[in-house]
Amino acid sequence: MAQYLIFFNQQWVGDHPEEWYRGRVAPSRAVVDEMKAAGVFVFAGGLEEEPEKAFSADATSGTVMITDGPYVETKEFLGGFTVVDVPDDEAAKMWAGKVAEGCGWPQEVRRFKPWPQVSS
Repeated sequence: MAQYLIFFNQQWVGDHPEEWYRGRVAPSRAVVDEMKAAGVFVFAGGLEEEPEKAFSADATSGTVMITDGPYVETKEFLGGFTVVDVPDDEAAKMWAGKVAEGCGWPQEVRRFKPWPQVSS
């Protein structure tokens, strides 16, 4: 089994009336329930939409610096994500399709790298 990140950038969602978003709750939750029943669900959640509520941690100077706001100014930012633990790319694609249908906007899929082996 391998873990995959299924995610979207907030800008991919598009502009919709509030009732459209409320209509996406039940189909999205149904997909999460289906993932749980299939035993592939690890985590899912949407992120706060205001990038100014973000903060960053940077230790590249040798000292940890915590600053308000996103680390990089960018036009796109992460809107939410799901992590699944599935046997292969095909299963990850299938679940990404279900998430896209449930949410009503596109999703990107990336496999997590395996943990490096540590010699003892």
